[in-house]
Amino acid sequence: MSCCSKVICDGCCYANEIRERNAKLRQTCPFCRHYVPATRAKALANEMKRVEVNDPAAILRLGLRCHVKGYHRSAFEYLKKAAGLGDAVAHYHLSLKYSEGEGVEKDAQKKIYHLEEAAIGGHPLARYNLGAFEWNNGSKERAMKHYIIAAKLGEANSLGKLKQGYLRRLVSKEDFAATLRAHQAVVDATKSPQREAAAEVALSKKNCLQSW
Repeated sequence: MSCCSKVICDGCCYANEIRERNAKLRQTCPFCRHYVPATRAKALANEMKRVEVNDPAAILRLGLRCHVKGYHRSAFEYLKKAAGLGDAVAHYHLSLKYSEGEGVEKDAQKKIYHLEEAAIGGHPLARYNLGAFEWNNGSKERAMKHYIIAAKLGEANSLGKLKQGYLRRLVSKEDFAATLRAHQAVVDATKSPQREAAAEVALSKKNCLQSW
């Protein structure tokens, strides 16, 4: 996430970091090129400015931070606001809130509503979860349709479900093959040397932390 709340892939962030390091430049936002705040307090102040102007990405991030800290009611309110501004990820997390009863009473109907909104917004895992919901409720063919869409969005677990559907003749050979091709195309499109390098750095940092 950039300082201006634009979502940037790890590969682009890594490439910008290497460029700045090699040229001995001051660290900047990889999107807007403004200087990165020097302190945590300044960074949070910048984020609150984005929240105040109803930036859904900033509101979402604040809601998720509240969730991690255990402030579930506040998290729910921020997620609700971000979802109202059209953020698909916020809709997905609201479905989890209504499912677990965190910060709000459990509500199965609202859980599904927010799953559907997230899925419409292109959230792969939300689409997968809708497939699981339909499967558990006996709507096998509807479940397969959700799994096909999820797989085409790059959701890997859906492939196993589609294989089961194919073996049970719930999915045609043509649809199964087309979905596999589409899934692989999406996965290939997300690959780049920069993203692979960023992933290696992240893994290295994680291993270092675990070794302490």
